[in-house]
Amino acid sequence: MDRLHFFTPVRIARGQGHPVEEVDSVAEAMVFLQKWPLGRRGPVYQCAVNCCSAALSGRMSAEEARKAFTGFARITRLLDDDMALPMGGESTAEVYALRR
Repeated sequence: MDRLHFFTPVRIARGQGHPVEEVDSVAEAMVFLQKWPLGRRGPVYQCAVNCCSAALSGRMSAEEARKAFTGFARITRLLDDDMALPMGGESTAEVYALRR
């Protein structure tokens, strides 16, 4: 497996009438983030971009970038409901802290 692929894809749900999208690599996450509207690029967005950039340059693991991208998707309410439960390495407290 490529070092930039996620162990588990991040599932993005844009709403009814749109198919669920699976983002399974740092490169795909960066493409998604680059298409994000300029007016909605806040600190959580910037954190996800920074982490994906760090992973692309080998300064961070793909899984660390995945966690940042998942947090971005959760905060923007794009994370598919099936992914709302904690994954390995994420505690329930972390998940609830992101939802507040």
